[in-house]
Amino acid sequence: MPPLRVPPNSLIIDLFAPLGTFSESLNADHFKHLKFRFIGPDGNRAISVVGVSNDHNTYYVGAASGGLFRTQNNGISWQPIFDDQDVSSVSALAISQKSPKVLWAETGETFIIRPAHAIGDGIYKSTDGGDTWKNMGLKKTARIGRIIVHPENDDIVYAAALGHTFGPQKERGVYRTTDGGKTWKNILFIDENTGAIDIALDRSNPDFLIAAMWEIHINTWGLNSGGESGGVFISKNGGNTWKRQDKNGLPGGKGKPVGKIAVAISQSNPNTMYALCEEKHPGLYRTNNGGESWFLVSRNHTLAERAPYYMRMAVAPDNPEKIYVLNVQFSVSEDGGKTIQSS
Repeated sequence: MPPLRVPPNSLIIDLFAPLGTFSESLNADHFKHLKFRFIGPDGNRAISVVGVSNDHNTYYVGAASGGLFRTQNNGISWQPIFDDQDVSSVSALAISQKSPKVLWAETGETFIIRPAHAIGDGIYKSTDGGDTWKNMGLKKTARIGRIIVHPENDDIVYAAALGHTFGPQKERGVYRTTDGGKTWKNILFIDENTGAIDIALDRSNPDFLIAAMWEIHINTWGLNSGGESGGVFISKNGGNTWKRQDKNGLPGGKGKPVGKIAVAISQSNPNTMYALCEEKHPGLYRTNNGGESWFLVSRNHTLAERAPYYMRMAVAPDNPEKIYVLNVQFSVSEDGGKTIQSS
């Protein structure tokens, strides 16, 4: 398959990759005259993107059912680098910014949730920038929504496993490896009907984690998204123990069912975090004290129009008040979610 060609002088911006992908030197003024345009790769829905923070020419894009592509010239051309594997859906990507040749790819469709979507066979690792791959386990998790590499120790990796969602299973929840993927431990398991859909880490204090759990069941005639077992959980010791946040102002838990959730941490002020929750009326929640208490910011329907299908959130690396939300529309808020601009 020949490389895909796109126009020169293009720039890739991944607003939803974990922090650390961005360069500290980037400024909003650099982009004020640019408009979004398609630059590739062609052929499928892109559901995962990651880049190298000290190399603005190298990016990786995973497609829902179309493999994994790499550019090493800032998007001018793309090469498929996952075609030899047994699965095609690349749901999440993570790269070690300390060792940029170390790349992780998770498989299984996690966004367009319907009976006919692609199932994965676990998590893959490359130590040569994507030239070769090795399956590192978690094969029965079927769909993995997010992966995070510890910023100080490449051997520590967290994976948010949703599960196949067609019925009860035990291979769901948050998994952790401390030996570079040789072995995995399930460190957050709720029940056989609830999986992990999102996870974030405080890069200044990597022991601090926030995870989103989703109770979901799919059958041929419909989708049941949400329940009392889902919700937001926080760990302050690297995932050894977790505390449910329903007592601190968030939905989830007894009498407060919740569906899909997106979470994000402000890396410039980690005490500020956000949780976007699928409820009867969608809720954007915020904490300014590291999760000790949460409060409702907005019930703007635009932020979660089709939550089970889409919904991902990020905070600007230099401004805790600027948030980005990807759903049916792309939304930006400059005031912590109080007002929303969508396109």
